[in-house]
Amino acid sequence: MPEEKPKEDKKPSDGTDGKEKRRALLGIEPVETRHEIEVRGKRLSYTARAGAIPLKDPVGETEAEIFFVAYELDGADRGKRPLTFAFNGGPGSAAIWLHMGALGPKRVVMDKEGWMPAPPYRYEVNAHTWLDQTDLVFIDPVGTGFSRAAGENLDKKFWNFKGDIESVGEFIRLYLTRYKRWTSPLFLAGESYGTTRAAGLAGHLVDRGIAFSGIVLVSTALDIGALRFMPGNDLPYQLFVPTYAATAWYHRRLPPDLQGRALPDLLAEVKAWAEGELTVALMKGDRLTEAERLRVGRKLARYTGLDLDYVLGSNLRIEIFRFCKELLREERRSVGRLDSRFKGVEALAVTERPEFDPSMVAITPPYTAAFNHYVRDELGIQTDLTYETLSGTVNEKWEWDKGALPATGAILRGALAKNPYTKVLVAQGYYDLATPLMATEYMLSHMNVDPALRGNIEVRYYEAGHMFYLDEGALGAFREDARRFLAAAGSGAG
Repeated sequence: MPEEKPKEDKKPSDGTDGKEKRRALLGIEPVETRHEIEVRGKRLSYTARAGAIPLKDPVGETEAEIFFVAYELDGADRGKRPLTFAFNGGPGSAAIWLHMGALGPKRVVMDKEGWMPAPPYRYEVNAHTWLDQTDLVFIDPVGTGFSRAAGENLDKKFWNFKGDIESVGEFIRLYLTRYKRWTSPLFLAGESYGTTRAAGLAGHLVDRGIAFSGIVLVSTALDIGALRFMPGNDLPYQLFVPTYAATAWYHRRLPPDLQGRALPDLLAEVKAWAEGELTVALMKGDRLTEAERLRVGRKLARYTGLDLDYVLGSNLRIEIFRFCKELLREERRSVGRLDSRFKGVEALAVTERPEFDPSMVAITPPYTAAFNHYVRDELGIQTDLTYETLSGTVNEKWEWDKGALPATGAILRGALAKNPYTKVLVAQGYYDLATPLMATEYMLSHMNVDPALRGNIEVRYYEAGHMFYLDEGALGAFREDARRFLAAAGSGAG
């Protein structure tokens, strides 16, 4: 055994003397600006408020700043006007997508169906803004947008389910206090992982005296385990099949008798089969006979537009990225995960998975460019900080509780039981391969909601993808559904 050397008293070489370097934070009071737009024949005068609220520890030291952009209609009674807190998901996404894609007063200009336009990119008045119905607050959780923890050692406090819920919940409490909104009808709107967060916040805040009139779940992820393709978890292989069918239908890859069907009718048939014969077959595993395997494989190939040999070679289990690559392989094209209407150009036809998600690539440059101009030119925020639209660092370093993926359906059920006046609007795209429609329906039906409260939840479908509001037709339909929902939920009607 080698001789043990005495330990040296080493000092850090980074000049911190053992103390962690403080990050550059936004560090400014929120900036208020006045604006006016015309939508649907009505002039809206409003105040925009952009800036950061610090989150402090028990001794008053700033641990993080949460950046936000808020809009308040001028001349309205703050105490009575509805207020909606909105955020996206990831984890690691800023609120830019809901903000400048669907709810806010300005919207990034895309092609009509949501495809990427030619540069230079721009934004315009959003004719479908919710501002005539509700004041809006868009929240960037810590590590996204301009929001930052004060030091790297504090990241782990916020980059997990519990820390995320507590920090966003504290932001909401502080906002209600600073801007005198405690008596407003309150709403939450979350997208993707933001629906996980919204359900968690509803349960967390109702116990702290903050109850919500309504919750809007856009592209639902209440049970992340149901969406993860993992060994021993057959659930996604069932739940994704109807969206595979919708995608194949859109790209005209189905047999003629199916291709001629209306999409909702086709999906009803596929869902019934997936939760019946396919589910039983997958549960049998190696006990499945060759005759059963061939019968199920033929049906699965028929509904997905894939070759029978490929389906059988996949053991009747079609993983999402393999589907995205395989459906249009002969064209050397892939389909998008966030929106399977989108096509990606592939360098090679022989790879197993797509090179990139064409639906994600299509939106990133237009939204990034438009927001960075907007926040500085119109909202008055002057900073050299990078606006993190979708932080890979947050996503990669996110810590799941003891490795367990969160399931927040039970938390939302509890929030509804504690506040039976809360209404829930679930908005879902047909071509969403990130949080597919049958998975959404599965999650909602496994919340164990009391029969008396099941009418509090309504579901609406749109002919687009995960961010269905990129499509102008879907955005208009969503706006109308939200208008009715906000009016009914905000009135307190049972």
